[in-house]
Amino acid sequence: MSLTVGARLGVYEIVSLVGAGGMGEVYRARDTKLGREVALKILPDALAADADHAARFEREARALAALNHPHIATLFGAEQCDGRHLLVMELVDGESLADRIASGPLALEEALRIAVQIAEALEAAHERAIVHRDLKPANVKLTADGAVKVLDFGLARALSEGSAVDARAGGSLTASPTLSMMATQAGIILGTAAYMSPEQAKGLPADHRSDIFSFGVVLYEMLVGRPPFGGETAPDVLASVLAREPDFAALPSDLRPRLIELLRRCLAKPPKQRWQAIGDVRAELEVIAAHPRAASAVPTPVPVVRPLWRRVLPAVVAALVASALTGAIVWRFKPSAPAAVTRFRLSMAGAEGFGMVARQVVAVAPDGLRVAYATPTGLYVQTLSENDPHIVSGTEAATADLLTQPLFSPDSQSVAFFTGSNSSGASLKRVAVTGGAPVTVGRVAGLPFGASWTGDEIFYGGNSRGVFRLRASGGSPEVVIPPAANEFYQSPQLLPGGDTLLFTVASSSSPGGASAWDNARIVVQSLKTHERKVLIDGGTDGRYVPTGHLLYALGGVVFAVAFDASRLRIRGGAVPIVEGVARAAASGSSMFGVSNTGTLAYLSGPAMGPVGRWVLAWTNPDGGIAPVPGTGGGLYETPRISADGRYVAVTMTDQSGPNVWIVTLSDSTSPRRLTFGGKNRLPVWSPDGSRIVFQSDRESDLAVFSQAADGSGTAIRVTKPDAGVAHEPTSWSPDGASLLVEVVKGAERSLSRVSVGDRRIEPLAGIRSTNPINATFSPDGRWVAYGSNEPGSDAIFVEPFPQTGAKYQISRGDIGHHPVWSRDGGRLFYIPGPGRFASVAVTTAPSFSFSILSSAPRSFVFGNAQQNNRNHDIGRDGRPLGIVPEGQTPLARPLQLNIVLNWTEELKQRVPSNARF
Repeated sequence: MSLTVGARLGVYEIVSLVGAGGMGEVYRARDTKLGREVALKILPDALAADADHAARFEREARALAALNHPHIATLFGAEQCDGRHLLVMELVDGESLADRIASGPLALEEALRIAVQIAEALEAAHERAIVHRDLKPANVKLTADGAVKVLDFGLARALSEGSAVDARAGGSLTASPTLSMMATQAGIILGTAAYMSPEQAKGLPADHRSDIFSFGVVLYEMLVGRPPFGGETAPDVLASVLAREPDFAALPSDLRPRLIELLRRCLAKPPKQRWQAIGDVRAELEVIAAHPRAASAVPTPVPVVRPLWRRVLPAVVAALVASALTGAIVWRFKPSAPAAVTRFRLSMAGAEGFGMVARQVVAVAPDGLRVAYATPTGLYVQTLSENDPHIVSGTEAATADLLTQPLFSPDSQSVAFFTGSNSSGASLKRVAVTGGAPVTVGRVAGLPFGASWTGDEIFYGGNSRGVFRLRASGGSPEVVIPPAANEFYQSPQLLPGGDTLLFTVASSSSPGGASAWDNARIVVQSLKTHERKVLIDGGTDGRYVPTGHLLYALGGVVFAVAFDASRLRIRGGAVPIVEGVARAAASGSSMFGVSNTGTLAYLSGPAMGPVGRWVLAWTNPDGGIAPVPGTGGGLYETPRISADGRYVAVTMTDQSGPNVWIVTLSDSTSPRRLTFGGKNRLPVWSPDGSRIVFQSDRESDLAVFSQAADGSGTAIRVTKPDAGVAHEPTSWSPDGASLLVEVVKGAERSLSRVSVGDRRIEPLAGIRSTNPINATFSPDGRWVAYGSNEPGSDAIFVEPFPQTGAKYQISRGDIGHHPVWSRDGGRLFYIPGPGRFASVAVTTAPSFSFSILSSAPRSFVFGNAQQNNRNHDIGRDGRPLGIVPEGQTPLARPLQLNIVLNWTEELKQRVPSNARF
């Protein structure tokens, strides 16, 4: 029911009705407490009857209220008054963009000015992971001073969470046909039909690329006077969005072609073919706005009439001279036709265990004649003219060291690689492509994050340690870019001239995992003056190629942009040039290489991120993957299965931070949040399934707390760590009397036992490590398995409980991480290295013994084996349950390496580049 003028809702006095629609009524109101005018949006009555929906909406509104940008109308808060749910928003006076367009198309210069401001607003929101989902002219206000204000940011998402609310359509295409809350079996369709992206129209999830599509629709409408997709009813409009292409011929005839191409990419139906970042669209629009119209012919002045012979003679002389010169040089300088672009694939030997690799594994020789790739079984080199690769002698998987980051020498006659681990250090080795034993070039502190070879110098990223240079002829590493606080360094490359390094910098303030690299910056820095310049803000693994281009990765897409290496300048917008390229989550490395002769080699596969693209999944004995229903799209860690096998407790991170959630394995019920208050992680079940212990900072330290698994009652503190110490629970004994807790102080970890009855903590002798120990009780409670690097290399050990002094090393010749027992205690599983999953058969009577069962490569990897906590568990049927990238599939056939000969010819056509611009 509409409110009357003068009515009161709490401290707000209604002044007038501004408008109404499917998402509620909007009123102009006066805040009598603060003495200001505001806009009140009264949400539909259906929301008030849905307490769960209202709670979700309020949490979302809090996040939206944090947006602060001059082109975004501020959301002050969400409140409840007299049983009504209302939003308190900034009151923006002025006409809407829909009102302005109603009188006809906008002038080109005005449309571009407005478009740039809308793009700036979207860019600010996308940087906070907030997607509009309902961008349209009616949601854009134009103030009296010409400024743009975008309204209702993120409200489509807020309103979509929980129960669906039906909204009826009516009015013009600008205000409707509206499908603000139309629930379907496939999902929820949001927004106004004429401005929806195709994925929204299908009821699929909408991300920032959906906003880019809607932005393209709005820009088109400003230029033409009507949206590109129309129809008499909502279904007609949706059919147009899904099946028809915009009429680009309706655009003004004098538009600069660059603007038309920008619109085409905004309105591409597959999200991967659109612009991938609204910031790139904004930057392109700013360039176009300087010269928005197509170049017109220069007027020809009327010539002064001269005598015929004076007019003809110069032309005759010029023709004779030109003919002579042409005859002399035309054959010498006759341009050759561009080389043909050829594509084929190579089957990769030894790659059956590839999953989510941790570092770069692919390299192509500068002369384009060979490729090299690192696999779990060794380093392979293959000549492109031959069918069979050969393994480099001495790199066979006879040791536990991880082999990674192959790179060719500048003359293509040698290949180098790194082997080792982060905990014990690594070696850089070099071998001739024709064969021979690898020789050690030098030792490095840890496995690199990208490397390049120029002359006698190999540059590599040291993650948080800085950027290093190592002579290929041998020596010790030298720091060339010292580390700075909260910076991580990747993929350095020396640019022509020898003074400037190109590399990628990620920040620890970015979200973790792969998204930290998606939010990274590609920079150049002088080795002499140390001056740094940002080239790309939002991308990773930058590579310079001699054609005058900078390549970089974002998700599973490689982008190209024109780049003048002498002036360190970028021209124009980035173009997606290769899609479906595999990427390492930990290091952000994109699995591709380009030779100096134009050959591209890349490994297809999942993009390994970004954050929020993971799923809980069972893995079968044949390597197949079966996702757990209802768990897609979460940032998960440390899943733990209850004793009865019905539930999984898992750490999931969202806008509120990490918390413990409960997943029901028997159906697709949505996960249930268990913990509230502070950051809560590392769940461990009690043996009877009634309680869960976890680590929490809710009382200003990192202690262990206990909570009823059904969510009843409050959390109870279990441990009280000393200052500067953290406690991490890892296992609960089958008799319920003891907890295993890792005690973390700086880089040192030790294992202690906590008595559940009196909460007394006592250390277990001799169990220490600088990597997570991940200790776990055997099902009978008589043994403890754990990982430790204290002997000098990572290994899995088993000791009796209580301790007797006996100690058994399980992993031999392998790196060992993350032990976990089968439910019957007859097997012990662990991860010996990336892409592999090992198990041993265990016998405990009359004495302890074990035998190796398997160390089979798998097409899945559960987290970073050397750094993370255990990201898998074993079900009652013996199958591993873990976390894999959403959409990852098992290897149905041997991996193949994609080869594109003369690829740079295609690159130069799609992304023109001129020297010195």
